[in-house]
Amino acid sequence: MTRIELAPEVLDDFDRFFEHLMQFEVTDAAARIGEIVDALQILAHSPCIGRLLAGGKRELVIGRDARGYVALYRYVSTVDTVVVLAIRNQRESGYPHGG
Repeated sequence: MTRIELAPEVLDDFDRFFEHLMQFEVTDAAARIGEIVDALQILAHSPCIGRLLAGGKRELVIGRDARGYVALYRYVSTVDTVVVLAIRNQRESGYPHGG
């Protein structure tokens, strides 16, 4: 099974999502972050499922509409590890820290 690692910047992404959800008084903000983490687990079984981008990076679409996110990641086959580089809301353009 492929190992999944989160880059430190991903925690900043989660903080940004949480703050945004709390601003709008969403009562299940923590659960929504949990849904994102749970969705990333598909990469443990299918690390190449995401859309291939330049430079060997990939994007995994998670959820939809208001609960839609995109995870930028790289699969390193030599060590069978997925490194999640950044996560953004589907309505955001680009990744805040470049990914």
